[in-house]
Amino acid sequence: MKDPCFLTAAEAGRQIRSGSLTSEALIRSCLDRIAARDPAIKAWLHIDPAQALAQAREVDKRPPSSPVHGLAFGVKDVFDTRDLPTTQNSPLYQGHQPAKDAACVGVVRHSGAVILGKTDTVEFAGGGRKAATRNPYNLAHTPGGTSSGSAAAVADFQVPFAFGTQTSGSHIRPASFNGIYAMKPTWGVVSREGFKQLAAMLDTVGWYGRSAEDLAMVGETFRLPGFSGSKPEAVKGLKIALCRTPRWNKIEPAGEKALKTAAERLEKAGAVIEELQLPETFAGLNDAQDTILQGEAAVAFLPDYLASNDRLHVEFRDKVENKTGITPKAMADAYDLAGASRPAFDRIASKYDAVLTPSAPGEAPEGLGWTGDWVFNVMWTLLHVPCIAIPCTVGSKGLPVGIQIVGPRFGDGRLLRVAAAVAAAIDVEERPRTVQ
Repeated sequence: MKDPCFLTAAEAGRQIRSGSLTSEALIRSCLDRIAARDPAIKAWLHIDPAQALAQAREVDKRPPSSPVHGLAFGVKDVFDTRDLPTTQNSPLYQGHQPAKDAACVGVVRHSGAVILGKTDTVEFAGGGRKAATRNPYNLAHTPGGTSSGSAAAVADFQVPFAFGTQTSGSHIRPASFNGIYAMKPTWGVVSREGFKQLAAMLDTVGWYGRSAEDLAMVGETFRLPGFSGSKPEAVKGLKIALCRTPRWNKIEPAGEKALKTAAERLEKAGAVIEELQLPETFAGLNDAQDTILQGEAAVAFLPDYLASNDRLHVEFRDKVENKTGITPKAMADAYDLAGASRPAFDRIASKYDAVLTPSAPGEAPEGLGWTGDWVFNVMWTLLHVPCIAIPCTVGSKGLPVGIQIVGPRFGDGRLLRVAAAVAAAIDVEERPRTVQ
């Protein structure tokens, strides 16, 4: 019999609903795993075991009321939590204790989930100090950023669910590097209240799990659009667009192999694969995303700049001081390109069941100073579309490499159904064990 920490969230949820597993037993198993493994992985910034167990005991007194009842969440330390510090991994916020939960934390807590602890992150989920977290498949490699701790904790069986965020590629890319599943929903369908924002037009709340079914459980809890009354999909007959994106020159052999392998596996399972060449104007979206990020970050960090200039990391001071020279016209042009491209992509994506595209250039880079290139993520973030990361292959260094599927805005529920179907065809390669 598996220790509870090794169950997927879906497996653990079924056992909790049947009465064969308690939330307290699951939390104890996760805490034991953390005690054994986190001195090496360093995924967590704050955990209160007694508090987590007390939450679990209270949950066990109530009948299951939601898909996430009794299950544990890690929370990226940019989200406010009323019972744990929220530090942003910044010297400015050490010991900071919010008075209330961020909206996403409140939703799962009030749905019967247990908040296990706060996971490490790149400072303010945007730059500056890097997370101390290491890739559980090879400690010499990054787990990706900025959702470093959340992705590594889920991959290493320390927690079944964890929240992350994406402004450029901070959620989907770590999923690829850690061999797990992730959902970045349509921008705005999950509240960002209580989350320290970097760029208001881009920041999106997402979550990690170890199966497509795990992702759907959280999607149902957040009442994502198109979820109610959804029916399962079958791979056979699905029309999938293969999109290499305008930045294909940045792909690495492992990333190219993953995309090709995913397409071949889907085709073998009966899906129809078509090449998708995006309009030429889409080639400017990556630069537009960077312009918007720089301009909006200057606004977001002005209060911290004025209050604590000497302690604010130089990367954020530079943004406030507009060291990159972003002009009002550049901002307007970037917003206009994004605004025109979103309905254009929706029209394209509506012709397919999903768009298949890289989630990262290749395997996780060696070292912790560079968390990997987000080049294959930023366009989708700016387009505000839902994205789901699915594990696929193992690269030459023995590290996982995944792909992502993308759909039109507000097609979240449909994309989750498609993910459940295609994952059964794509995620068939045995992943290496995390280091012991």
